[in-house]
Amino acid sequence: MNKHKVTIVIPTYNEEKMIKEVIEKVRPHGDHVLVVSAKKSTDRTAEIAKSMGVEVIVDNGKGKGEGMRCAIKHIQEGLIVFIDADGSHIPKDIPSIVAPLQADEADMVIASRFMGGSEELHGDFDKFLRMFFSMGIAQIINWRFNQKIQDTQNGFRAIKTDVAKRLKLESNIFDIETEMCMRCFKNKYRILEVPSRELSRRYGESGISLWGMGYIYAWRVFKNLF
Repeated sequence: MNKHKVTIVIPTYNEEKMIKEVIEKVRPHGDHVLVVSAKKSTDRTAEIAKSMGVEVIVDNGKGKGEGMRCAIKHIQEGLIVFIDADGSHIPKDIPSIVAPLQADEADMVIASRFMGGSEELHGDFDKFLRMFFSMGIAQIINWRFNQKIQDTQNGFRAIKTDVAKRLKLESNIFDIETEMCMRCFKNKYRILEVPSRELSRRYGESGISLWGMGYIYAWRVFKNLF
């Protein structure tokens, strides 16, 4: 089995309270760490990352999706692991996410919250609706592409760099994960899921609002159905 270089990408927006811990925990599991700092950030996230010797690039201020697209454009080889900066993902699961790519058993691997459990999607009615909405999107995708995927939206995932570039992603915000799944299936790329538990974020609130972004997700799904 050929071992490909693994670049761990951490998209950030005002995550100074967690970024040091996240960097320390992901470092043993990759060859390179890249922090994407949001242009709109107002805290010391980028400064802290640079002080730890981590490469930092700045997005164009359009959102998480655009930041991830900046990372894909910046990275030239190997495998990319995307992991959130809020501490909700478990870095020790990175090897199990990367392994199917290293073995050429998949082109993208998603850390599935529906297989591993989620603390973030439980606790109140809004979180229940987010989980229900996410499951609904997965079922539409499964129907359209004759697949059995469960978690289309978790940001914790790994993908081959050349595949990511060929997807020609367009999303600027959180719907990029759904777009990645649909464009992989449309281009006959293989997606696998592995179990990974999602923890509750320790600081702040999720930037995803079902009421404010539901129509954006719906449009993204519709646009990629055909």
